[in-house]
Amino acid sequence: MNASTDTKESSEALVRDFLGAWEDRDVDRICGGFAEDAIYHNVPVAPIHGIDGIRKIFDAFLEAFETAKLEVVNLAAEPGLVIAERVDYFLMRNGNKIALPVTGVFIVKQGKISRFSDYFDLADFERQSGLKL
Repeated sequence: MNASTDTKESSEALVRDFLGAWEDRDVDRICGGFAEDAIYHNVPVAPIHGIDGIRKIFDAFLEAFETAKLEVVNLAAEPGLVIAERVDYFLMRNGNKIALPVTGVFIVKQGKISRFSDYFDLADFERQSGLKL
């Protein structure tokens, strides 16, 4: 796929598949839409560079959370750009329940997510989860 085929529709479909994959807890599907040199940035903390590091952090999330659902509230898409306002729901293995408002910004190049930035209230996440990012 080349950059000119990163249509609004294909960019949106890629991001919706990524977000939906969390419910199935399938790390291969979750990571499958990322470029090898992708950047993942939970904006309150340092960015992660490369699919190996991204897979490692996603594996850690899956280990900590028993269930995950990333519910899209609003989504705007353009060729190569998707912005998804969400509420992320997690049930942690320790029993804590998390409902976290998040806005994700996805840059899509050549059919893969090249950059994924999530904007959320870090203190809210840490209070609800008991974790420190």
